[in-house]
Amino acid sequence: MANMTLSIPDDLREDMKKYPLKWSNVAADAFRREVKVLEMMDEMLKGSKLTEEDAERIGNKIKAEIRKRFK
Repeated sequence: MANMTLSIPDDLREDMKKYPLKWSNVAADAFRREVKVLEMMDEMLKGSKLTEEDAERIGNKIKAEIRKRFK
């Protein structure tokens, strides 16, 4: 098994101390979930013809419309 060192904010560490959990297991589970999401995204986008620039342009248009709506 590989080892990994993480840095977390002090206030989070203090909150974590309140609960007697194996935090390395919690972190490993979170990493597994995130990897699964990324693998699903890779699978969904496998046949996509969109470039990164296309995706950024679309995202910027969506953000602009959201800003207009909530002004």
